[in-house]
Amino acid sequence: MTSRVLNDHKDFHDIPRRLVAMENHWPSHASTGWHSHPRGQLLYAIKGVMLVQSDAGAWVVPPNRALWMVAGLHHNVTMSGDVEMRTAYIEGEVIPDLSEQACVINVSPLLRELLVEAVRIPLDSEPSARDERIIGLLIDELKVSSTVALHLPIPADPRLKKICDALIEQPASQAGAADWAKAAGLGERTLHRLFSRETGMTFSQWREQARLLSALKDIAAGKKGIEVALNCGYSSQSAFSAMFRRHFGTAPSTFYR
Repeated sequence: MTSRVLNDHKDFHDIPRRLVAMENHWPSHASTGWHSHPRGQLLYAIKGVMLVQSDAGAWVVPPNRALWMVAGLHHNVTMSGDVEMRTAYIEGEVIPDLSEQACVINVSPLLRELLVEAVRIPLDSEPSARDERIIGLLIDELKVSSTVALHLPIPADPRLKKICDALIEQPASQAGAADWAKAAGLGERTLHRLFSRETGMTFSQWREQARLLSALKDIAAGKKGIEVALNCGYSSQSAFSAMFRRHFGTAPSTFYR
């Protein structure tokens, strides 16, 4: 399904305000298509899960998280479940701490309500004093919001990218670094060196992150715990749950609440 977003967002970028917000409703499996924005974008869904691909990597964004994307970042958003999207376009200098690179942030109950309310601010008239306070408080909340590691960096090296693409498609694969290195025509030491240089992670860390993101997609789709565990390469639900808690501090069953 091609997107209306390519036309919808243009008018919002022409409005001379430090922050403007809009809403969109998307059916499950719909995709925005690849595009970019001249302003920074805070992408949030009050319902549904967004799978975001970009030139800088990939993310899974559940309803208790939002994705900050820097201006000009080429990206595509695919919906897992029906998605009620809320988007804020923000001048990067307004929140300099978030303006350097894309990241996933935790959404507090206050930030959620501010994003919902910001959508209601009229665009065809000057914002009221109340509107300005909402925008100001929303920006303040963004400045103090914590980030969460839901990013999967994609390497530029074509040999490494081929391995990463395969790992994303086959998260349950038990092949080790030596096996993947041999398949790509690399030495194992070269594989480890490239992973560290290109992604900032070890091979094991990157594969675990890829499995986590695969698991989040399955959880969002309503799959059962043991199925999620097996699909991402774990022999038992308890082993998967232990890994999940180590990363997110919560059980898989409660992550999206």
